[in-house]
Amino acid sequence: MPESIRVVDRAFDILEALSGSRDPLSLADISKATGLSKSTAHRILASLVARQYVEHDENGGYRLGYKLIEIASSRINSLELLAEAKPCLSRMLWDLNLTTHMGVLEGADVVYMEKMDVYPHTRLYTQVGYRSPAFCSSMGKCLLSCLSGDELSRVLDCCDFKRYTPYTICSRQELIEQLRRVRAQGWAMDNEEYQLGHRCIGAPVFDYRGEAVAAISASGTVSELTDDRIDMVAAEVMSAARHLSRRMGYQAA
Repeated sequence: MPESIRVVDRAFDILEALSGSRDPLSLADISKATGLSKSTAHRILASLVARQYVEHDENGGYRLGYKLIEIASSRINSLELLAEAKPCLSRMLWDLNLTTHMGVLEGADVVYMEKMDVYPHTRLYTQVGYRSPAFCSSMGKCLLSCLSGDELSRVLDCCDFKRYTPYTICSRQELIEQLRRVRAQGWAMDNEEYQLGHRCIGAPVFDYRGEAVAAISASGTVSELTDDRIDMVAAEVMSAARHLSRRMGYQAA
């Protein structure tokens, strides 16, 4: 086994030893619990303390740090969000007769976390785990509109602004102007910008911190999501997003 992998294993041994104790452990305690020499345990602990995965108190004791709580909280929130989103997406599907999605922003892409299909209507080729460019998707534009100026600049620097259809927005400045409108109105639309013949309307979902953690959307063909339905669908999607946000602890100002 490569030395780098052994070090990782030993670090996990230490974390697991600390997680099994209600009280801080001394270096000797950790050495005994893991079978590591004191020098090896001390070296790994120093790195874990520096990264805030372990805390070292004034009495020489070690305990798990808050960094682990942050990581666990993120995972728990993701699972909670997914569980809460499913009934919202299901209601939208039946009320609107459109395919519904939930996605999160990852870099310059939207990753689809959930999808509910209208059947036997024409199916979209998206699926759970699918990635699409944020700049030309309704959910992506919703989430981009919630970023700070610096965050948005960093994401847009990674966008290739590829033209997928004749309707794709390929100008950075034009996209920024559209994001201002999205922020003001509370919803975004992909109007055949990624897949010709398909439209999608999305709205952002906020958590208890007021951060946009996801977006939900309703999608269909141009014949399903017609011009005269746009305002109604947008209102329905925003209503569902507000409900889901409240379920995630968000309190509007």
